[in-house]
Amino acid sequence: MSATARPGDGETSVVSKMGLKPGLVVQELGWDEDADDDIRVAIEDAVDGELVEEAMEAVDVVLLWWRDGDGDLVDGLVDALTDLDDSGYIWLLTPKVGRDGFVDATDVAEGAVTAGLAVTSTFSLSSDWSASKLVPPKGSRR
Repeated sequence: MSATARPGDGETSVVSKMGLKPGLVVQELGWDEDADDDIRVAIEDAVDGELVEEAMEAVDVVLLWWRDGDGDLVDGLVDALTDLDDSGYIWLLTPKVGRDGFVDATDVAEGAVTAGLAVTSTFSLSSDWSASKLVPPKGSRR
């Protein structure tokens, strides 16, 4: 299943689970050739704008593509916080079980806690990618 936004095919609902709205600034980190372009296009459609690589100001959302072998997940998450607005959040996209670069859910949960974040939801974004929403715990300040 892809994440393209074609009316009536149910695909829009996959990206709509991400809570993205027009006007949000989404920074994309960790892109590589294996990243799902259908997901990227659907996200750009949802926010009515392009994904940014380098932020000029605080971003609302960070889209972080991450695979086993990309390095230390905690370091990646801390780096993702750099340009994130205080009320922002991270969508961590990881390959699903059985796919090259699969990241175990336990590693995601432990990495999030170590980086000062909490996993609030996880779901299947496409046939190859899972999405986990990471937020600072309520009441915390970075």
